[in-house]
Amino acid sequence: MSATLTFTAPPPGLDPLVDFSLDKIDGADGLYALQASQNASLRLFVLDTAVYMPAYQPAVPSANTEALDLPVNDSLTFLVVANPSESGTTVNLMAPILVNPATGRCTQLILDRGDWPIRAELADYAQR
Repeated sequence: MSATLTFTAPPPGLDPLVDFSLDKIDGADGLYALQASQNASLRLFVLDTAVYMPAYQPAVPSANTEALDLPVNDSLTFLVVANPSESGTTVNLMAPILVNPATGRCTQLILDRGDWPIRAELADYAQR
């Protein structure tokens, strides 16, 4: 998937940016660079949870799916921010990015409930 994404509201810490490009990283299925359209130096790495963490299925309030214009039978794409380091890669499971793959509308959801950590070791959650 390479796409243009438009957030329903600026992601936390990135106000006023809402337009981003999502570009595949060659050789790494499900890994993408999320780059701000108005600031090419602003880039985050995100993972498609369907590829790396298929069991990751946090509860999503219906208000969030309604804001994405997602038909009832369609499914969301969940992306999580990844932070690579020499000691391993961590992912933010507390704040997934929900994407309507048909339209590119998305939102970053801060989960209220659950045991999803902000800095989870990817190796601990991969392929669960």
